[in-house]
Amino acid sequence: MYDTRNDLPASVRTPIVKLLNNRLADAIDLGTQAKQAHWNVKGPNFIALHGLFDQIAEHIEDHVDTLAERITALGGTANGTIAAVSRTSTLTPYPTEITEGVQHVDALSSAVASFGAKVRKGIDDAAQAGDADTADLFTGISRGIDKDLWFLEAHLHAKR
Repeated sequence: MYDTRNDLPASVRTPIVKLLNNRLADAIDLGTQAKQAHWNVKGPNFIALHGLFDQIAEHIEDHVDTLAERITALGGTANGTIAAVSRTSTLTPYPTEITEGVQHVDALSSAVASFGAKVRKGIDDAAQAGDADTADLFTGISRGIDKDLWFLEAHLHAKR
């Protein structure tokens, strides 16, 4: 941690930076999973899903930037390298052998839902630690992730 004039005490900032870095790793991993789906989807809904997966990847990239900037604003270092992400991400690895649209929708919706659950826990953890701003940051990410999950799951419900 480096010195900052942020008035949150280091005893709050230090665990919050760790929490944020954990979600940063998950978000970077999730973004690469969305791009994996975007690049490799095949089938009759190719155009729609190709575009949807790219849009979700762009939303996640915004979340990545928001998380990383909050980490540095609190005096921490954002750990966004591939090596750091591979050590830290808690998401299930994305299946690289799939190509069919519904398979990608299913796999990506599972990853998005998992990330969303971790972000919601982060809301509570940040609030309990006394950092309302980080709790609010997580709340905003949660709303966006829930919307992306809705868009994905709409494709699954059509098959039921």
